[in-house]
Parts: sequence; structure tokens; C-alpha cells
Amino acid sequence: MVCGECDHHMRVFSPERIQQLIDATTWKPLNEQVRPDDPLKFKDRKQYSDRLREMQDKTQLVDAVQTGIGQLDSLPVALGVMDFRFMGGSMGSVVGEKLTRLIEYATQKRLPVIIVCASGGARMQEGMLSLMQCKKSNPPPGAPGREAIGG
Repeated sequence: MVCGECDHHMRVFSPERIQQLIDATTWKPLNEQVRPDDPLKFKDRKQYSDRLREMQDKTQLVDAVQTGIGQLDSLPVALGVMDFRFMGGSMGSVVGEKLTRLIEYATQKRLPVIIVCASGGARMQEGMLSLMQCKKSNPPPGAPGREAIGG
């Protein structure tokens, strides 16, 4: 959204972005059962598990990405939308898992994938588990699941 008076670009969060892109009543979330955990029992100024709960309460999101399927101008698509409000949109295990599952589902169903990235990078509270998500959610060209879709 852009202010008509001063051209200021406002932040757009995942619920609004989904509403902007997906035709009304066609959005179906995927992998809502995938939830964050604290396997490292990480603590900085507060426990990571407490920080997660606070973010969930504040944003009404499970984690920093929403994934699902819907129609964009009547065309079926798979959509992943990251939300910077949830820990800077950082990529932890849940974000990586949900994006990977979305891409696998879309490949199987031969749907185009749209990912709206709003990320501050790897989630430090998850250590190496977070860094592994970068590779997991971005397989190299020619890998299974990277087929071209269409004509």
C-alpha cells in the first residue's frame, strides 16, 4: 500500500498480502499442524519458547510464514507469505519445513509457486537447525522437485 499524499510505502503483513493476491474464498492453508519447538532450550534475555509464545500472541501467527493454495485471477497457485512481524521473518525450522512442503505439494500438483519473502535471515535461536533450512528449502537445479511446470 502506498500513501496517495506522500508516496510512503506502508508495510504489508501476511494476512493482507494473501488477501491482495488470492481470490476471495479460495485460500486453503497448508501444513498448519507444523509448529515451532525449542530443541536447543535456547536462552538469551529470555527463553526461546517464551519468545515464541509472545510472538504468537502478538501476531496471531504460528510462525513467520503462512503457506497454502488458492486462486490468483482464477488460476490455481501455491503461495507462501512470510511475515516480518514474527521475529523479523527469520527462517527457523518451521519456516523451512513449511516452504519445503509447499514446494513439494505444488510440484506434485503441477502448480506454480509464489513466495513473498520478508525475512531478516536465519533464526539465531535455532542455531544450525535454522541454517540447514536455507539449503533444505532451496534445492539445486536438476534436483527432484525442481521440474519446470507448464508447456
